[in-house]
Amino acid sequence: MAFLREAFQAFHAYFWDEKFWLPEKISWKDFENHSDDLYHPVVSDLKYVILCGCLLFAVRKLYESCMTHIAAPIGRYFGIRNTLPRKPPPNPVLENAFKCHKFPENDKIQSLSKQTDLSTRKVERWFRMRRNQDRPSFMKRFTEAAWRFTFYFSVFVYGVVVLWDKPWFVDSTHCWVGYPHHHIPPAIFWYYMIEIGFYSSLMFSQFIDVRRKDFWEMFTHHVATMLLLCFSWCGNFVRVGTLVLVIHDAVDFWMEAAKMAKYLKAQRLCDVLFAIFGIVWFVTRLVIFPVRVIYSTYFELPVIVGYFPAMYMFNAMLCLLLVLHAYWFSLIVKVTYDVLTNSGEEVTDIRSSEEENVSEDENGHAVQPNNNHNHNHNHNHNHNKVKAVS
Repeated sequence: MAFLREAFQAFHAYFWDEKFWLPEKISWKDFENHSDDLYHPVVSDLKYVILCGCLLFAVRKLYESCMTHIAAPIGRYFGIRNTLPRKPPPNPVLENAFKCHKFPENDKIQSLSKQTDLSTRKVERWFRMRRNQDRPSFMKRFTEAAWRFTFYFSVFVYGVVVLWDKPWFVDSTHCWVGYPHHHIPPAIFWYYMIEIGFYSSLMFSQFIDVRRKDFWEMFTHHVATMLLLCFSWCGNFVRVGTLVLVIHDAVDFWMEAAKMAKYLKAQRLCDVLFAIFGIVWFVTRLVIFPVRVIYSTYFELPVIVGYFPAMYMFNAMLCLLLVLHAYWFSLIVKVTYDVLTNSGEEVTDIRSSEEENVSEDENGHAVQPNNNHNHNHNHNHNHNKVKAVS
């Protein structure tokens, strides 16, 4: 035990080396709290992140449960389906193959056809039906969007209220003036803890939520944001961190509102919300974020505080977020261009995995109810503008 304790202490001292994390002439002793009038953030505060993350996940599940009962009548009124596609007939051989390959190659389909005495067409149809089983209903998507809208909108309003009278909200040089003795009031303390807790819950809930095509890009975004927030807290770069948070939160609730409008078939409202979302995304994440935040960390920080190695790590992660922002904005531009140039024709969903159509069997009997196909045919062309991020 003594050896493990000494090894941990040695690793702790090496990892939190002042020469890496802090500017010259500043040490961890400067972050010790001796007065109620000045509170410095400390590493031990991050224990509240786990508490906030678990609490937010529990609140989300409770919220979605309540929303299911509340939204069900509304959803039925607007035609939101809460039923999953029809299950394929039981087949252990195909089921085992599905666990390994959800999209089998032609050679594999031929082999399965021989093993099951089914035609290749029936094998392909079985896999389409089986893949559809893993896709959530529109009602589930609606409740997920409702939860994210509620959180993003609430935390954005809270962030603006908290930062409105802070000098660094207008002048980014105040993010560094007087460093490291920046007081963390309770309102900003909990703003940071709730945000880090939320992103930590997203990292894990992403594995059980609706699977997106940009799963790993989103996961990378959450990891980079988490690391930025945690390390900025430990080094008391909280002021610039709050600017990053409020810039991000200004965008997300518009997209969730557009998706809810899409599921409710309020197409005109959906178009307006999506247009606002695209404009706000461009202004905040591709203009304000690099001009205010990245510029400040690259030029104002070294002039006012000085150079230190961790600064380059922070700037690299901020640039990574900017690259992801540009990537997602390219998807928004692409789907908008496709909608305008295709004149209402169906546009392939860039992020989401849409339900696959199941053709009729060899005897002419429909394997999947026709109302699903009709629903997709009637409404897909109306929903293209939000498909890139739905």
